[in-house]
Amino acid sequence: MPVNEGPFALYNNNRTFLSYSGSFCWDPSYSLGLLEYVGGDPLEQSSWVKTGPHFSQANGMYSTGHNSFFASPDGTETWMAYHSSPNPAGSCGDRYSNAKKIDFEADGFPILGAPVAEGEVLAGPAGEPAA
Repeated sequence: MPVNEGPFALYNNNRTFLSYSGSFCWDPSYSLGLLEYVGGDPLEQSSWVKTGPHFSQANGMYSTGHNSFFASPDGTETWMAYHSSPNPAGSCGDRYSNAKKIDFEADGFPILGAPVAEGEVLAGPAGEPAA
């Protein structure tokens, strides 16, 4: 049963976005879409533009979704936390929690990129204390 779920707000460059997960975690095509607020009554469908998917299966990871955003400790970076699974059939039961830095286009539109491959180690967020 396809669903749109798990909205999370992202603000950048005077723009407002809601990320959401589309499909469901048992489906390998579970992915993230974006709604952008374009003005007017935020309760009206016409006040939003829907695009995507913007973050979906890649690098051997599937069922990519259910995300949130957070700032690095020094406030210079935006990171995304999300779930993904190495199961090519899609799975709700063996999902991992992941995090990765995201970027933005010059106009402020988010570039979510691709999921991190299983076992890939990234440098931590800017301003994170040394271990």
